[in-house]
Order: sequence, then C-alpha cells, then structure tokens
Amino acid sequence: MNVQRWRVEDLADETGVSVDTIRFYQKRRLLHPPSREGRIAWYDEGHHTRLRRIRELQAHGLSLALIERLLDGDADASLAAAVADRTVALQLTAGEIATRTGIPEPVIDVLTDAGLLSPTGVGADRRYSTADAELVATGRELLDVGLPINDLLDLARHYHDVTTEIADRAVDLFATHVRRPIREGDGTDDEKAEQLVAAFDVLFPAVTSMVSNHFGRILLERATAALEDAGESPALPEAHTPEPGIEERSA
Repeated sequence: MNVQRWRVEDLADETGVSVDTIRFYQKRRLLHPPSREGRIAWYDEGHHTRLRRIRELQAHGLSLALIERLLDGDADASLAAAVADRTVALQLTAGEIATRTGIPEPVIDVLTDAGLLSPTGVGADRRYSTADAELVATGRELLDVGLPINDLLDLARHYHDVTTEIADRAVDLFATHVRRPIREGDGTDDEKAEQLVAAFDVLFPAVTSMVSNHFGRILLERATAALEDAGESPALPEAHTPEPGIEERSA
C-alpha cells in the first residue's frame, strides 16, 4: 500500500496552513519532525490529520497550549472540548473585518495588540471571530456619535483589564473548588470528565449573566446619577397663596 506524503510546500497547499506556520508548530512540538531522505523532508498522513485538527480547534478559539493538551489526551480533554464548543468560531481576517466595518486595518491591529480582540493563529493564518467583528462595528458606532478614538480605546483597555481580572477569579474558584476535588475524587476518568463538563455548563452561563446584568444595571444607575449632577433642575414656581381678603373682595 502506498503511503501518501508531502513536501512542506505541498502540505501547506493541501491543508491551507502556511509553511511558516507548519514550522512554527514543529518548534512548539505540536507536530513531530518529518522524516528525511537526504535533504528532503517528508510529511505523512499523521502530520496532515494533526494539522487539520489543530485548525479546527483554533477555529474555536483554543490556544496552542490547550490544543497541545487536548491532542495529547490530557485528563482535561473533555473540559477543553466543552470550552471549544462554547467559543465563537473564528473565520475572518483583519482585512475582512476592515471591509465589513470601515475601520482601517492598522486600527484593528492596535485593538488586537491591546488585547481587545482575540484572534488565533500567527501571521497570515491569524483569524478573528464574528464577535470580534461585531465589537469593531460597535466601536465604529461610538465613534460616529462623537466619542474620541483615543478615549474610547482607553476605556476599552480598562474594561478589558477589569473583566479579565473577574474572569481569572472565576476560573480560580472553579479550579480550586470544583476541578481539583473532582480530579482527586473517586470515579473513572470518564466519570470525572462528565462531572467537569457538567460543572462548567453551570459556571459559564451563570458568570456571564451575572457580569452582564450587573454591568448593565450599574451603567444605568451611573448615567442617571450623572444626569442628576449635571445641573440643578429648573426651579418650579411656588404655589400662589392668595392674600387675606382677596376672595372676599372678588366676591
């Protein structure tokens, strides 16, 4: 039986992954080294399959570190898959977002460097989600109503830092009080995996709803307070009190 194999350029064409990215994955040990015949490096079906799987997982927003654990059959593989299933698929290039939103691509790069957008991949393989595109479009609407771009970016960075801190604390709580007891408890690996996924299914929507609803309520409260503090309300006319005897004289 003939075993199919490819040179790196051909494998890149076959899988839609650039040559630089393939070599980057090798440095990260996501791909095992190719076989060699003289100066020619040959990639086999195992490389092809693994590259396809990496692309699929990246399309769900997983980091390369998490992908490596998932592909290597780590005990948290089921939980990683659950996280992937709830992540918005990534499919847009920076240029496509720029075309959709009218925001120049260099500005999208600034948003990415600030951590406000969350693409995966490197170089030409970097992809954004539709949620990233919606965020950029929303930013364009705020610019259109008159918010200065630098002030808006500062606000977005601050919001990113605060929400990241909240998310990290939620994850730490999950790891300490849910994940660790489950992994250290009794039961088979499959049972533990099922418990972890079930617990995550509770955590994710609960924390998301809590943060979103609370922020919306506080925003309205602060907006109301700002309007109240913007200036004194126009004085209402005092109630008129007739002088003594007026009614009698008019009668």
